[in-house]
Amino acid sequence: MTQNPFDALAGGGGLGGLDLGALLQQAQQMQDQLQDAQQRLAESTVDGTVAGGAVTVTVTGAGELTAVQIKPEALDGTDAEALADLGDLIVAAFRDARAQIDELAEQTLGPLAGGMPDLGGAGGGLPSPGQLGF
Repeated sequence: MTQNPFDALAGGGGLGGLDLGALLQQAQQMQDQLQDAQQRLAESTVDGTVAGGAVTVTVTGAGELTAVQIKPEALDGTDAEALADLGDLIVAAFRDARAQIDELAEQTLGPLAGGMPDLGGAGGGLPSPGQLGF
């Protein structure tokens, strides 16, 4: 048998007719877009608020807490219970901000993470974007 067993896969023009150069170029473009989106996300900030604005926190897209604003009415006394309540409000405001950041990240990064090119059946065993860590 003189026929190369890989000729059937190649389709005459490479791996299943797949242009590897174009695929690599597309992958590089996607990586650049993802890095740009990650940078934009890291530079953004969101405010999380609770109790009608009694406590507001500012968090960066990278999850860094940068500011806490407390209105006087958030403190209903100076005893230990009132301070514990204030602590709970701060945590709740932070969680609100984190939820907003998660939503912003999904909007910013989601289209890029799910945008793997169609490999025309040649890459049936390739991992999904989530398995690649995107």
